[in-house]
Amino acid sequence: MDATNVITSAVRGRWAIAGIFLVNGFMAGSWAPQIPLVLTRLSITESTLGLLILCFGIGALISMPWCGWMMARFGQRPVLSIVGIAQAFGLLAVVLSPNVATTAVTMVIFGALIGCTDVAMNAATVPVERKLGKAVMSSMHGFWSLGGFIGGGLGGFMLQAFGALTHATVVAVAALAVAAIAVPNIMPDPVKAPEVAGKKSSFAIPTKPIAYVLGLMAMFLFVAEGAVLDWAALFLTQERGADLAVAGLAYAFFAGAMAVMRFVGDGVRNRFGGVPTLRVCSVIAAAAMLAAALAPTPFLVIAAFAVCGLAVANTVPIVFSAAGNLPGLSSGAGMSVATTMGYAGILFAPSSIGFVAEATGFAPVFMALAALLLVVAALAGLARSADFDHGASAERPAPHP
Repeated sequence: MDATNVITSAVRGRWAIAGIFLVNGFMAGSWAPQIPLVLTRLSITESTLGLLILCFGIGALISMPWCGWMMARFGQRPVLSIVGIAQAFGLLAVVLSPNVATTAVTMVIFGALIGCTDVAMNAATVPVERKLGKAVMSSMHGFWSLGGFIGGGLGGFMLQAFGALTHATVVAVAALAVAAIAVPNIMPDPVKAPEVAGKKSSFAIPTKPIAYVLGLMAMFLFVAEGAVLDWAALFLTQERGADLAVAGLAYAFFAGAMAVMRFVGDGVRNRFGGVPTLRVCSVIAAAAMLAAALAPTPFLVIAAFAVCGLAVANTVPIVFSAAGNLPGLSSGAGMSVATTMGYAGILFAPSSIGFVAEATGFAPVFMALAALLLVVAALAGLARSADFDHGASAERPAPHP
């Protein structure tokens, strides 16, 4: 394959994976406005709903290492093709579940599909970046947030107008259509070089404490994001008197603001540096989260969540970059800690919020999340390894595992 064909394949692959990111975010965003209806449809408490959300997290967490093994065994492209299409049916399965037990099972499956797709689409982006010779990961996550904005924004209105089943069916059809277009254009797996193809990969657990501190920072950031996804709509309906259509806008505007910033975030970070950007954005996000907790009307709450999304968008990429560039550690070892701890936060912490909110309400919960974001701001100096020479790093070959 000549250079022109390689670049053409990489460009098609980039947009194909962007489509999968879009679908993945769309599925998550479409789930958010459905949450209050699950509560009423199954006649359950916030605590039980929290357990169902925990089932989603368990499914995702179990699927992540399994997905890594599958990609090593069968390749990135086949795995991403299968789960990228299968995720389209996750929400529909949950909505069709008639009782709590069945819903728990379908939530595990839904979480597994979303989690495995998340791992596969991020992994598949790496060879695309290498072929293109430039970073595109931030914009990929921008497409994820854009999908969340579309799913959350339209979801509330569709639910109010047509009901849960019609909404879930339309979501499945739309997601399947985009995935079906994207899958054939996913770039083929890179061919392993002969000198490394036969080597077994190994993994060493990092011993440097800073890797785990960065992982803790990622966890706090993901907890805040997960709380808005899973509980903002219920907060608005139960404590601020919003209807379903308006409540669905909370996560939609949060995700939409994140998408905007993620498409321009690399420029902001390159202009001001990783540490200052992380510190300032964390403080702004904390102030916005506090404002959301205290705002008396639904639209002020939605506006506060939008500002929070705008501020928090660039924080996780900076923390991940810092973890992947820690001196004395391979990028894979540092990144594994940050991603595992981070995703554990977004998958498991929001489920416990239901138990707390049942006793205290949601406003104190969002106040506590603001405090966690201030902790990230205080620790921002530890992310100095994010400020590396991008030009030099682009030319540096990836370390062997």
